[in-house]
Amino acid sequence: MRRSRKVKILATLGPASSEKATIRSLYEAGADIFRINMSHTDHPKLRAMVATIREVEGDVGRPIGILADLQGPKLRIGAFAEGEIEISPGDVFVLDSKPTPGTRKRVHLPHPEILAALEPGHRLLLDDGKVQLRVTEATRTRATVTVEAGVRLSDRKGVSVPDSTIDFGALTEKDRSDLEAALNAGVDWVALSFVQRPEDLAEVKKIARGRAAVMAKIEKPQAVERLDSIIDFADALMVARGDLGVELPLERVPGIQKRITRAARRAGKPVVVATQMLESMIHAPVPTRAEVSDVATAVFEGADAVMLSAESASGDFPVESVATMDRIATEVERDPNYRNIMHAQRTEPEATGADAISAAARQIAETLNLAVICCYTSSGSTAMRAARERPQTPIIALSPVLGTARRLSLVWGLHCVAGPEPDTLEDMIHNACRIALREGFAKPDQRLIVTAGVPLGQTGVTNMLRVAFVEGER
Repeated sequence: MRRSRKVKILATLGPASSEKATIRSLYEAGADIFRINMSHTDHPKLRAMVATIREVEGDVGRPIGILADLQGPKLRIGAFAEGEIEISPGDVFVLDSKPTPGTRKRVHLPHPEILAALEPGHRLLLDDGKVQLRVTEATRTRATVTVEAGVRLSDRKGVSVPDSTIDFGALTEKDRSDLEAALNAGVDWVALSFVQRPEDLAEVKKIARGRAAVMAKIEKPQAVERLDSIIDFADALMVARGDLGVELPLERVPGIQKRITRAARRAGKPVVVATQMLESMIHAPVPTRAEVSDVATAVFEGADAVMLSAESASGDFPVESVATMDRIATEVERDPNYRNIMHAQRTEPEATGADAISAAARQIAETLNLAVICCYTSSGSTAMRAARERPQTPIIALSPVLGTARRLSLVWGLHCVAGPEPDTLEDMIHNACRIALREGFAKPDQRLIVTAGVPLGQTGVTNMLRVAFVEGER
């Protein structure tokens, strides 16, 4: 199945979409890669979902990527003696290390690392920002705060600390267990939540050992401040706008989304825009006009993928949500402004052979109006460099490694095909022409361009570019 759009759709699976028939329908409606949220998935369910996706992959004959999204540290206050309390702006309140039920004046904060990091003037945001507190005094066991906003606070609400860098890694014990389970199940991507610093990614990559690529979720101010160094460590980025909108002023999130998207594109790393993209479709068969514009903005910006969360996981219209996102993205890419924006945002190639050849392939393909760019790639880097150019010409990523083809299903514009590596250069050219013809990208007597590394079989070397004529099937 050939997609008519370049941007990819990442659909979350859940109670509304865990059956094989529904997953098949989601794929046919436009989903290119599936997300499994480990906050709500145990290990047997994870293995079952991965097995079902692989069955669908076999049925449709296309590589399908799987992303396991780790929960990350969940920071919560303790419980109240009466379940909840009433609060008002100006009230003085205390968060402390005493594990006793909370009162009108205090509550347990079972996270000594937060208490150790707090300083006067720091903010605490509880219950997704509905309650806003400002620290006036702080010790390692107690923080006195003033209520700045909020009317009610109940048991075990989440805590965000946007002004404090917490001294813990992003990988909890649950995450380590979930990570091993996901790797053993054969997922292609792992997303790490609440990244604060590049070192947070190092532990995940050490455990993964190349078995899965690692995506950094940018959802904390500390990650935005260290964006460039995080990009260097990460294999991909996710603009996780939900928590970004809690820990930063909402009006800053659109600008940060653009900054992250453009920085990832410059680095040639895939970038996903996520959270509340078609939120109203959880319960409605059509989105709001604002949601349509939101999806369109991410597509115009050149994001590699746009993501559906509860819309496809637990909503009433999972397949319709994917189909709607597919229609929006397809229409945006037909808009004359889309091509102009892609051209205006294109970055200069880096001083490497792979970048120079990818840039040349895009220019030659567009100048000569070639049918398709075919990239042979083992690790995926050649194909990602081709996608970084955001060419008008379609791209086929040909890989002898099925896992690489699955990972590349996240990347803008790549039509991924897995198959045996050719023995000779001539076999490589013939194979590219045959696949381009079979997959509907080229017709007999059209021309295409092939990029690869020679000698064949060596990874990380892209040093060959060739224009070839497509012949009919032999």
